[in-house]
Amino acid sequence: MSLRQFEYALAVAEEGSVTAAAESLHVAQPSMSQQIRGLERELGVTLFARTSTGLVPTAVGRAFLRDAEVAVRAARRARATARAGAEELEGELVVAAQMGLGTRQLPGALSALRRRFPRLEITVFEEANPAELERLARRGVVDLGLMAGPCKEGDLYEGHHLGDEEFVMVTSPEHAQLAADRVELRALEREPWIRFDHDSALDGVLRDVLRDNGLAPATVARVSQTATAVRWAAHGLGVTLVPTSAVPPGFEHLTRPVSPAVSLPTVAAVRPGAGPAEKALLEFLRQETWHTAVLTPGTRRRPR
Repeated sequence: MSLRQFEYALAVAEEGSVTAAAESLHVAQPSMSQQIRGLERELGVTLFARTSTGLVPTAVGRAFLRDAEVAVRAARRARATARAGAEELEGELVVAAQMGLGTRQLPGALSALRRRFPRLEITVFEEANPAELERLARRGVVDLGLMAGPCKEGDLYEGHHLGDEEFVMVTSPEHAQLAADRVELRALEREPWIRFDHDSALDGVLRDVLRDNGLAPATVARVSQTATAVRWAAHGLGVTLVPTSAVPPGFEHLTRPVSPAVSLPTVAAVRPGAGPAEKALLEFLRQETWHTAVLTPGTRRRPR
């Protein structure tokens, strides 16, 4: 088996046909077909099934492609590291952020990284489900991740604490609670709440906050994006709780910190022995301003 065959198989899975995959990789269609057939013969399995909508991976094909993707990404990282001399870094860097974290800081750090390494390809995605983020990391897909809380003991990644994100309440312009500098959570018990998807890390924070403060308010809506929650709260649908940096520009006047204070440590997770791109991005992230919760007597942090 060769790395080229892995790349061809991944392209076929993405495009749904050998012809489209060959066009995307700028290779001849007969050559790609021959490589895929040779790979299947060597493995002794069928990787793709032909359907009315095109080629789709079989069950064993999906399992193979997961490991093939890890191998291809590892090869790209190794190639990029080898070419990193004289600021000529090439290849792909994959960054994953837990939803709501680094919303304002990450774009500036990534822009600085692109200026330093203009030939580097950067892919970023936001993941609401921490279990899915962990799964991607363990598959080796993620080069650097932004997450809440420390890396677990025995993890393949090292955690670097960047700062603490304080959460703020967001509400409509007419809401009486905006007159206060800090809003008591118990004062929001009768308010309808805009919450997040059940399996998201942000809803886990909110669920713990409500439980710890003995609150059981009505849920008026569930959304999958922090920006949506903020905008809906601003229009009077209900109140919500989001990290400070996740508040879109122009909505800051509709936010107030809460008491007891709610905050989460933001951690950059990178592999031991990370390459020059990951190290540079980590340094740029450290240079960004991270909101730190100012705790007064009687307030509490979420456990780290």
